[in-house]
Amino acid sequence: MEVKFISKPSDKKENLINDEIEASFVLVISEAGEQLGKMALEDALKEAEDRGYDLVCVAPNAPVPVCKLMDYSKYRYEQAKKAKEAKRNQKVIAIKEIRLSPTIDVGDLETKSRAARKFLTSGDKVKVSCRFRGRMIEQSNLTKELFLKFAEGLEDVRTSPTFRWKKYVYVSFT
Repeated sequence: MEVKFISKPSDKKENLINDEIEASFVLVISEAGEQLGKMALEDALKEAEDRGYDLVCVAPNAPVPVCKLMDYSKYRYEQAKKAKEAKRNQKVIAIKEIRLSPTIDVGDLETKSRAARKFLTSGDKVKVSCRFRGRMIEQSNLTKELFLKFAEGLEDVRTSPTFRWKKYVYVSFT
């Protein structure tokens, strides 16, 4: 009875190395980046073994597959290290929402403006929306003035407000 192993997607390697390469001829590039030319696969594997490197197929879909001589374990380690560093340096930008109402008082507007300033200086995006309850929808014509008043308090930190008129009328600062 023959047992077949089914590889998991996480087990899949990025590149074909050494005996996994199935082409009969390959284009070989040295570890220094010099082109060694088109070789038979056996000759390329022997050349890699003589130099103490692995033969790694970097372009398997080319008419003549391109293979490079390199230390594959060192290459994978460096790739993992770069990915970890990129993930560490990545900044997640959150969208903070501030809700206003058409009947907001000046003091409350200034408080919400200070909160938006704090969010913008920390690098987040701010979405300002206006919620209408009940018969307040009749005052929707005052909404643009309310947003402009709110934007005046953020002139030193805001970059570009974008007005959108969807479910709630809102403006976002980036």
